[in-house]
Amino acid sequence: MSEHSLTFGARWDRERTTPLIFALAIFTSAMLVFSVQPMITKLVLPVLGGSPSVWNTAMVFFQTGLLAGYAYAHLLQRLSSLKLQVGVHVALLVVAATFLPLRVNGLLGDPDPAAPIGWLLATLTLSVGLPFAVLSATAPLLQAWYARVRAGHADGQNPYVLYAASNLGSFLALLAYPVLIEPLASLSGQRWGWSAGYGIFVVLILALGLTIWQARVATRREPAPLPASPPIPWRERGLWVLLAAAPSSLMLGVTAHLATDVASAPFLWVIPLALYLLTFVIAFQSRPWILMPVTFIVQSALLAVTVSLVAFRNSNWIFLLIVNLGAFFFTALWCHQLLAARRPPPDRLTEFFLLLSVGGFVGGAFNALIAPVVFNMVWEYPLVLVAVGLARPWRGPLTLRHGYFLVGGLALAVLPHILYDLILPIPALWPLLEKTTTLQQAMVILGAAAICAFMVRDRALVFTGILLAITLSAQHVTRGYDWSLTERSFFGVMRVARIEDPGMGGPVHVLKHGTTLHGAQARNPDFACDPTLYYARDTPIGVATWVVQSRAPAVRMGVVGLGSGAMAAYKRPGDTLTFFEIDPMVDRMARNPRWFTFISNCASGPVETVLGDARLTLADQPDGAFDLLVVDAFSSDAIPAHLLTVEALADYLRVVGPTGVVVLHLSNRHLDITLPAVAAARQLGATERHRIYAQREDRPYMSEASTEVLILSATPEGLADFVTDPDWKTIAETDVRPWTDNYVNLWGALMRDSFPPRRAG
Repeated sequence: MSEHSLTFGARWDRERTTPLIFALAIFTSAMLVFSVQPMITKLVLPVLGGSPSVWNTAMVFFQTGLLAGYAYAHLLQRLSSLKLQVGVHVALLVVAATFLPLRVNGLLGDPDPAAPIGWLLATLTLSVGLPFAVLSATAPLLQAWYARVRAGHADGQNPYVLYAASNLGSFLALLAYPVLIEPLASLSGQRWGWSAGYGIFVVLILALGLTIWQARVATRREPAPLPASPPIPWRERGLWVLLAAAPSSLMLGVTAHLATDVASAPFLWVIPLALYLLTFVIAFQSRPWILMPVTFIVQSALLAVTVSLVAFRNSNWIFLLIVNLGAFFFTALWCHQLLAARRPPPDRLTEFFLLLSVGGFVGGAFNALIAPVVFNMVWEYPLVLVAVGLARPWRGPLTLRHGYFLVGGLALAVLPHILYDLILPIPALWPLLEKTTTLQQAMVILGAAAICAFMVRDRALVFTGILLAITLSAQHVTRGYDWSLTERSFFGVMRVARIEDPGMGGPVHVLKHGTTLHGAQARNPDFACDPTLYYARDTPIGVATWVVQSRAPAVRMGVVGLGSGAMAAYKRPGDTLTFFEIDPMVDRMARNPRWFTFISNCASGPVETVLGDARLTLADQPDGAFDLLVVDAFSSDAIPAHLLTVEALADYLRVVGPTGVVVLHLSNRHLDITLPAVAAARQLGATERHRIYAQREDRPYMSEASTEVLILSATPEGLADFVTDPDWKTIAETDVRPWTDNYVNLWGALMRDSFPPRRAG
């Protein structure tokens, strides 16, 4: 075989393997980056609960880590030698490996529940900051190397295609975590598996270094720096930042909006993040699946419709879910396609991605850090939806057609004010409303205004002006109509609604977190001290409380989860009652007589509240501190799974002593969390009984609620009073694996709820 043939074969082999190694390395790093995010967040949950705000704040940390990684990749380009760049990066990867296996650093102690954001960001930085930042640098860094190694080749002119591969890896990792990784591996297994993946990635980087070295040997020089292109104007850089900030903000905004006002459901956060990543994949493809003109038209229509609906809450949650997610997807895609169209030459690649990460950080920080302090509800979502209307054509004269639709759109947007402020307060004008309510009429009118906005979609200021008018009108009509009070904290948005229930003497104050009820109280003094909903006297919680109280004239009661404070209605003069609540705002609302009086007027004697996550605060309680412990933190759809693990149940049984009773309130709309709790109790050797109570149709609507409860005691004597009651049953043997601090399977709980198993009595 000739020397020429060998040289040609080696060259052809490099031609084939070099792009493959680059793609595989960037794909692997992306999978590591997006599998570590839910994993490390799960490790933090035992001290901050299951609030969506924990995920949103963690997202700010990850965006900050991404920014740090992109800044490092950009600075590394100042080294002209590609070989030296590889050496520095490998050295940093080795240093970051000292953090493995990943774990939560306990240096900062426990968080302050009144101000947990700083603690969470600092703890994540100490725990995973360096490995995450170094891995995050991979996407821009390897694209820059690829452009130099493949200089002179067609694919080297467009290294941005590798960014699509990076986001594809992120997308697959994100979907795989809840469906495959979490159900099949414990947290310790995930940590060691991630460490193995990190080692594979380091090997791939070494293989890239070898590829660059071989190219240097073959050409007697290493790949030269790319020719410098003209500097990027600051106006263009600012546009990059804004176009990247809007999708980042909307991703968190739509998650908060859907969880708060539409359909709080498990894994809801996965969908917006997956769609966000998918838009990057599409936008940076060499041949996008969705062309920009199509995106422009669809995004205009969905944006206008969503803005007209975002303030309204109705029962058609599937429609609202689809519309909001569709608007988010096409808006993020439009912004990312604009960025892809404005991408600079390859020599400016790392600067481009650095500014994109700045935008991602700005958008995330606005939602997670600023909005909860400034706004009392999820205002950031509709505001950014309106603002993103400016990301469309500005130039061109306004025609008479544009003027007609502008005037018509603004007039229609103002019309609901007239209905709400003029007609509704005058009973004589109520017949004008006919069969529809004011809110339904407002939705129809604002929908017509949205059509006007769509007709001027090619003029940014006119389009955005109509959207702003629609938003302000919708918020004005719905604000005060649905809620008497709205407050917001790190842990979410809580609202108090005033509704009429004649069976309870008239007005009733209802406490809601998103779409989930957390308490209700009649304002009529004749009914005000009747515990309601899940805590009504005939529900399993009410019955269990009565049974324990019948054992002695004075019992010690503990309740995890305060809500409106309805359990305080059971407190007798000799009893003691302690609530364990993670959110200080909830404690303030429950103790304010303007909203609820269970604690101030109904309880006989003082009621204590211990603030903080229940796992931490209960650990400070002595053995046998309570005769009854009610754990009611599972009725919301954001499940604090760490409160249902074997370790958690062991602590509950410890604080109630040998004959005390633990009551687990397990009502849930989407997940079967009963079987893991039963499995955990049986692993501990506890005695358990189960009961499902169906709300009675002859009772007032807000007086009680259907409830599912599991009661536990460390000994059979603790449940002796319940064994003879036929309403309390034993669940058949189950092969469901108990949850532990090292293993939780929410996906399995979701699937069991969709296809429920039989439960024997």
